[in-house]
Amino acid sequence: MLLKEKGSKFIGFAFPVNDDAELKECLEKVRSEHPKATHHCYAFRLGIGGENYRANDDGEPNGSAGLPIYNQLLANHITNILVIVVRYYGGTKLGVSGLVKAYKDAAKLTLEEAEIITKNLESTIEISFDFQKQNQIFTLLNKSDGKIIDFFSEDKCKITAKINTSQKENISEQLSEMQNISFKFL
Repeated sequence: MLLKEKGSKFIGFAFPVNDDAELKECLEKVRSEHPKATHHCYAFRLGIGGENYRANDDGEPNGSAGLPIYNQLLANHITNILVIVVRYYGGTKLGVSGLVKAYKDAAKLTLEEAEIITKNLESTIEISFDFQKQNQIFTLLNKSDGKIIDFFSEDKCKITAKINTSQKENISEQLSEMQNISFKFL
């Protein structure tokens, strides 16, 4: 995404990220692709509720770049994302209000052009049961769109599976009603 404002060029990037290592990798990538840019301002939100976040002005006046980018992440209710706006100075000062507007608009346009991926929250469950209960357990996991990660089968079987967190209560109820079965969420 490219935005021009009074000679300055603002280029926006959005990256899905899950941890600090991915954040650093994306920042280094953009900095190496745009080494002559005047500023590399960014904001990110990590975690289910966006509890890990940061806004960085990279030398722009305090609160004029990172915060407007971060506010776009909040406005769009998205997490596990990094938005970087690279600025090439064009010779005309924009003033703080001009910078706020330019960085906000650049972040907004970047997010509008980005493909937002919605993921369901998942929980991991471990179920131990007698071999003859195998069909019941597989049927229950199948109905709940569970994904089997590991399956150990002998007289006593053990399955580790991922399920949508929204199914957690339902599966717990059904497993509790079965005999000779134990389970725990990891």
